[in-house]
This record gives sequence, C-alpha cells and structure tokens, in this order.
Amino acid sequence: MDDLYLYQEIIRAIRQDILSGVLKPGDRLPPVRQMTEKWGCANATVLRAYHELAHQGLVTSRVGQGTKVTQKLADQDKLALRRAMLYNQIEANLLEIMNAGYSPDEVEQATRMALDRWRAFSNTPDDSPTNTLRFVGSHDPAITLIAARAEDIRPGLILQLKFSGSLGGLIALAKKEADIAGCHLWDEESNTYNIPFVRRLFPGQRMVVLTLALRRVGLIVPPGNPIKISGLQDLTRSGVRFINRQPGSGTRVWLDAQLKYSGVNCENIAGYQDEEMTHSEVASAIAKGQVNVGLGVQTAALVFGLDFIPLNTERYELVIPVKVWEKPSMQSLYRWLTTPAAQKAIYELGGYDIDECGHVEWVE
Repeated sequence: MDDLYLYQEIIRAIRQDILSGVLKPGDRLPPVRQMTEKWGCANATVLRAYHELAHQGLVTSRVGQGTKVTQKLADQDKLALRRAMLYNQIEANLLEIMNAGYSPDEVEQATRMALDRWRAFSNTPDDSPTNTLRFVGSHDPAITLIAARAEDIRPGLILQLKFSGSLGGLIALAKKEADIAGCHLWDEESNTYNIPFVRRLFPGQRMVVLTLALRRVGLIVPPGNPIKISGLQDLTRSGVRFINRQPGSGTRVWLDAQLKYSGVNCENIAGYQDEEMTHSEVASAIAKGQVNVGLGVQTAALVFGLDFIPLNTERYELVIPVKVWEKPSMQSLYRWLTTPAAQKAIYELGGYDIDECGHVEWVE
C-alpha cells in the first residue's frame, strides 16, 4: 500500500485499539522502529500517524517518554474519537471504491441513494433541536442532497429525513410530527399538484408551498430495454415483472389514475402488489434483476445505470406551516434554494427542471 494512505490505516488501527480497550489510558504506543517493521513502511509514515493522533488529542508525546494514550478522555473527546473512527472507516472504503475507477460524483450519488433505504424506515424523534428541521414525505434524491449539505446551508442545521409518501408527509405535518412535508400529489379534478390537498387537509391555516423542482417520472427498465417496454399498457404482457410504490405515495396516486384512464386492469400486472418505499429501492430491484420494470424518477435510473421511458413531468414541492417558515433555519434553506449554486447542484442530479426552484405560493 502507498505510504500516502498507509498512515491512515495505522491511525485507524490505533483508534480501534483505544476504543476497544486494548490500549488503555497511559499505555505506551509501540516504538516507531517496531511499527515500521510491523507495517513495512518508512519512519516518516509512522511519525505522521502519531502526529495526527496527537493533534486529535488521543495520544501525547514527550521526549524520553515515548508516545502514550491520553490519560483521560473528556466526553467531547470520546465523541470526537467515535466520529474520527467513522470518518476513517468511510475514508478507507472510499479509497477502495475510487481505486476501482468510480468518480467522486458517482460515489456521492450512490451513497445518498443507499442512505435513502435506511431513512425510509427510520423513526424521527418528536423532540428536535431548534436548528433541526424534520422532513417527512415523498422520497426525492434532491431532498437527500439538501440534507447532506445542510451544514453548508446554515452552520448547525440538520435536515432530518423520513420517507413516508406524499400523503404520509401531509398527515405528519397535520399531527405536528414534521416541520416540512415533501409532496407531488396530483389532483385529478383540477389537474394540478399539491395545493388542492393542502387546502383540504389544512382548512383555514396559512401554509407555504415551496417548489423544489419539476421532475421527470417514467418507466425504469434494464439497460437496452430488453423487453421492449414503451408504456403502461405493456405492463400486463407475459414476462413483464413490475415493482410498485406504496399506497399514499404521489407516484402511486398518479399511476393508479393513469391505469384507469388507459383501461389497464391492475390485477393483470404481475408484481403490482409488490411495493417499495423509495425510487432508489425501485431502481435497485431492477438493477439486481429481481424485476424488469418499475415507475420512478429519472434521477434514480441514472444513478443505477438503467434506461428510462419518460411519461410525465410532475411538480415536487415542500409544504411548510407559517410558523416553521418564519424560523431562521427555514429561511436559510429557502434562500439557498434560490441561489444558482443550489439550482445547479439539483439540476446536475439529472431528471430535473429547476426553472421554478424556489418559487413560493401562499395557501390560506
């Protein structure tokens, strides 16, 4: 292994020994010569590792006394150690992935998608710090991007995510279990998105509907579209295995309406009853060969290297009560969404039209 990265492996191993108790407070670390023999590296590599550990407050070095584990770690030092170990583990995995030829952008998108699976089933605490905004609602890759950049948007800001579908988000908002709901609910009667549902669920209340983006939705299929899917009418063909979204999701609401208009009986669709909570899970099932078609956003298809047949452009919006809207943390998020940098980041995910990103509409 290149000495440039070997010192990080040495740090990781020593951190692990400290955390697990193999190395106790006051224990002396092995001499540099012994470590160079063990790791097959230069003196400078070990010294660099020891220097970094000292900088993090985990060890101390004194002339004639060698390098020892710090006698007592304060609670904040223990937290720093825990985070440092996590960082080091992630960094080691990243080095392996990057050496396999993946770009940083590919790694970032794939990591966000993987985290979506865990967030889809997470429980969001009811009591949150002042600088935390609780998001509940429909899954969208741009929301995950925002959560990852929350600290850059406002120092200390946390966007806490729980994916439960568009309707689930509005219900959580009504029950005060969320600060922000993510929605793309299509209203059949008015042929518009979200606002009719907001009026029904929050009569007499002042709410903000903030446009995140218009996004392309369609059928996700394996590369090359081997089963030659062209539209919803093909879902009933022999050999087609579909993966659906859960009831209450905006994607499911739109799909069911379109199947009715097209005269397609959902009972004739193999896999119609098989459901996933996020677009990334739909795309993952197709990429693994478990099914051969699903309905989802183009962004998920791009991340998993799948083909995409566009069917609709829908409006994805954030629904926010006025009291939450007035919070400094929410205003920071809103201002960030109006910047060219934010809109560029969302656009580059693929499958988005960001011309109306940051548009505000008041509903009363």
